[in-house]
Amino acid sequence: MTTIESINNWFIENFGAITMEKVESWFVYNPDEKLLFNTGLFLGLFLVFYFVYGFLRKTFYLRLTYVILFSLFFYYKSSGIYFLLLLLSSVVDYGLSQIIYKESKDNVKKIYLVISVILNLGLLGYFKYMNFMIGTYNDMFNGNLKFHDIFLPVGISFYTFQSMSYIIEIYREEIKPTKNYIEYLFFVSFFPQLVAGPIVRAKDFLPQIYQKLNLTREDVNNALFLIIGGLIKKTVISNYISVNFVDRVFDTPLSYTSFENLMASYGYAIQIYCDFSGYSDMAIGIALLLGFKLPANFRTPYKSTSITDFWRRWHISLSTWLKDFLYISIGGNRSGSFAGYLFPSLFFFGLLLWGISNYNESVIPLLVAGISILIFCLSFLLSSKRKQTLVTNFNLFTTMLLGGLWHGAGAQFIVWGALHGLALAVHKIFMELFPSKKDQKPNFLWRFFSIVITFHFVVFCWIFFRARDFETALQVINTIGQLTFEPELWKTIVIGYKNVFGLMLFGYVWHFLPETVTNGMKSVFDKTPILVKAIILGFVYWIVYATAVAGSQPFIYFQF
Repeated sequence: MTTIESINNWFIENFGAITMEKVESWFVYNPDEKLLFNTGLFLGLFLVFYFVYGFLRKTFYLRLTYVILFSLFFYYKSSGIYFLLLLLSSVVDYGLSQIIYKESKDNVKKIYLVISVILNLGLLGYFKYMNFMIGTYNDMFNGNLKFHDIFLPVGISFYTFQSMSYIIEIYREEIKPTKNYIEYLFFVSFFPQLVAGPIVRAKDFLPQIYQKLNLTREDVNNALFLIIGGLIKKTVISNYISVNFVDRVFDTPLSYTSFENLMASYGYAIQIYCDFSGYSDMAIGIALLLGFKLPANFRTPYKSTSITDFWRRWHISLSTWLKDFLYISIGGNRSGSFAGYLFPSLFFFGLLLWGISNYNESVIPLLVAGISILIFCLSFLLSSKRKQTLVTNFNLFTTMLLGGLWHGAGAQFIVWGALHGLALAVHKIFMELFPSKKDQKPNFLWRFFSIVITFHFVVFCWIFFRARDFETALQVINTIGQLTFEPELWKTIVIGYKNVFGLMLFGYVWHFLPETVTNGMKSVFDKTPILVKAIILGFVYWIVYATAVAGSQPFIYFQF
């Protein structure tokens, strides 16, 4: 048997024979086989795409059009015919942006901006929140409205927010519109970050379109390092933990012990970090290979010493977007707005009614509402700048409340956002009462204590984020609350899930490694020959294939 025959047999044994049906499946939408970064199909298609891309680096509009076509194909493989929705949205937003830029009257410009915002949020609202609103109406008024059969296009929130940033920045006169529709569509549809971020700001990305492509050796090193790390985090750690432990516990928490529920909560914390940061790393790495620099989306968030610090490290592109386009728009720390007072007031009132009506089932809604009101009263009484502090905390709370709603239409997401909003308000009160802490470098014990408290608060909030509904979240919390010290039982569980717990430990150790260690690893990687790097990447893809469980798992943030 020749070497070629041996390779062919090995390929067929591992990947199957290449038939016309199989080739056709590569280019036809299949809801069960989305085109993911961590699949062999994407690797093969990207290599072909990148080979041609190299020849087009000096042809500006041909190169942009080529990337746009691949991006639309990429989105088609993720959401089917709904790639037309992306095109429709882009045509409308591009047209409105041109009108806003050319209009000289501020009032008229504002009208067109409002139209754009209503259209974007209306489209987003229909796909994400229509059935939630129908269910809420039916529950509150004993209605019998039928639910709509709605398919949620992958990543609709991401490209909607990205398109909105473009129009708002034109309205604020921070940028000028693109020269034509092709340049704008390239910005909106750029496939590395299209379906799960990072959310790219127009003022950061558009200037790169017009720059000469200059891919340095350092860029290639950084890109491959990010892609390899992202693949390992997503597929080796996140997928395995999810399928073999976390999903099972959160599906039926009452079927598992208190210790298993507790460990599943810790497991989900590292799972969602490895999943989302792994995707972001791959997106940033792939974009870098194309000559574009996307913003960092994560900076070891579980090392945060406060909840404010956490939101400077977690999903940075979203938190900065919410700060610049929502928090500041409703007043920020300067003055209040109608929305800034309306949303928290309605939330507190609704939560109180909900808590009273469901008091026998759980006191958590009532407690959240009561603690919320108490915190805002304390912020008003203890602050030297009472009105400003109260306004700032209301605006912060509104931002996080809407941020929670952005993640999903459900009570659990609203409570998740509310808890983070309250925590941010508490931290602001603390920093005002103890201003010396702002500039004072914390000692080791204080820093350690702060990290532990912040981490466990975040993990507690993740329970609401992960649970399929509010009742399931309460089941997990109540089960963990019954935890007792049973070392023999714990030992048996750890042994039974040794692979899962081993990967969880590996993920946490990797996350908490000192920067000097990770920089050292990066330095060693940079010095290896490019051929060795390619072999390492190929080996990691092989590991991804070999360790794949129940098929390729979609990225968690695809649902948002």
